[in-house]
Amino acid sequence: MSQFILEMRDICKSFPGVKALDQVSFRVQAGEVHALVGENGAGKSTLMKVLNGVLQANSGTILIDGKPSVFKGTKEAQAHGISLIYQEFNLVNTLSVAENIYLGFLQTGKSGLIYWKTVRKDASDLIGRLGFDFSVREKVQNLSVAEKQLVEIAKALSVNARIIAMDEPTSALTTKEIEKLFEIIRGLKAQGITVIYISHKLDEVFAICDTVTVLRDGHIIDTKNVRDTNHPEIISKMVGRPVEMSYPRRAVAIRDDETVLEARGVACAGFVKDVSFSLKKGEILGIAGLVGSGRTELVEAIFGARSLHAGEILIHGKKVRIRSTADGKGCSMGLVTEDRKETGLALHYSVSDNIVITNLKKISKNLFVDRKLSQEQVGRYVRELGIKTPSARQTVMNLSGGNQQKVVLAKWLFSDVEILIMDEPTRGIDVGAKYEIYLLMNKLVEQGKSIIMISSELPEVLGMSDRVIVINAGRKKGELRGDGMTPEAVMSLAIK
Repeated sequence: MSQFILEMRDICKSFPGVKALDQVSFRVQAGEVHALVGENGAGKSTLMKVLNGVLQANSGTILIDGKPSVFKGTKEAQAHGISLIYQEFNLVNTLSVAENIYLGFLQTGKSGLIYWKTVRKDASDLIGRLGFDFSVREKVQNLSVAEKQLVEIAKALSVNARIIAMDEPTSALTTKEIEKLFEIIRGLKAQGITVIYISHKLDEVFAICDTVTVLRDGHIIDTKNVRDTNHPEIISKMVGRPVEMSYPRRAVAIRDDETVLEARGVACAGFVKDVSFSLKKGEILGIAGLVGSGRTELVEAIFGARSLHAGEILIHGKKVRIRSTADGKGCSMGLVTEDRKETGLALHYSVSDNIVITNLKKISKNLFVDRKLSQEQVGRYVRELGIKTPSARQTVMNLSGGNQQKVVLAKWLFSDVEILIMDEPTRGIDVGAKYEIYLLMNKLVEQGKSIIMISSELPEVLGMSDRVIVINAGRKKGELRGDGMTPEAVMSLAIK
């Protein structure tokens, strides 16, 4: 028997206009935690979808325990002990935990009736095997993100998976939840289960993984034992060049004498209570706080995506009434939402359509869109923001996460907004694209625009912000600036 539980040899996969995988050879030993890293668009998810039978390779071979295998669908992959846990969970919210775990595999008798007692017992045993104890009768919609992820792992174990691929498993988890996930992964490893761990967070790779493979532009660049490499080496191989690890600094150009936005006693029913702050011209104002603290609800209320329960908003010293997102846009504000796929983009539309959709008047003449003018404007933003796309006609859903985020930014820049609210602007984006977003943020404020940034990554919010306000349980607990902007100071305010 081969020492490798999985080998993928010379895998090629092409889409219209794009060669996603080019002669990729990837192999994993049994019982190891193997990291698969690379920039957005490098081919990581495509490779895993080929492994899981979601996509069919144009050429190449897959071997399980040294034996060639062909998967025409996910059930055939599952029959060989392979399971893929997607970044966006594949669960039915209205069904129970037990029903989700065994969906498609519910045990029935001769009468066709489901043995619910057996199903629930088996589901409870799986949850217990992972070190948890909660009711499998609970509907998935009532679970936390961490618990939903646990259900996905239990689903994989229910089909006796020997290889579990996890795609960005910590993207929406808190620090404590990440630690618990790591405990589960170590437990899986102890049971001899192999984990393929896809992540942009290199700290996690070095904390939990044994081996790391780097993909770039559809090619395998290198595979190394984690103990034999380091962050700069991995990043350099991911992006094909050395990347500055620190946050880019800029010449301070804040206009303290010019307040562009002021919130006074803002309240949003059930989420935000009496929050006041100001935003200066040419400033990046960071908003920090724990998940669920009310950060997102605060900026949504300011932009008009939620109803204000109390308080007032002033733009350039003048009180404005914002009751809708159209009002927010009319006040020269733009909101880069936390979930670009759900609320930031029209995924089935082109790059061009997504960019111009917020300001059609700008490219219209006599009620008709001027296609030539539209192409010129879109081409300008594609070039200036470095959006990697075969064409402005490319469907946005086919772009990498980093390039999708740039399209969202381009949309608001095309609308000439003065105030840009950015909620988790680099979530799910690789290190190279993150640095490009940071440079773009600096460029925007140097041009006189102002940015409000929410980030759950403390180094990011501290590294990019001129000031930071901390939200806790819907209230502003403090404001930090200069040498007072430290992780310890933020956390003491965030939890007190």
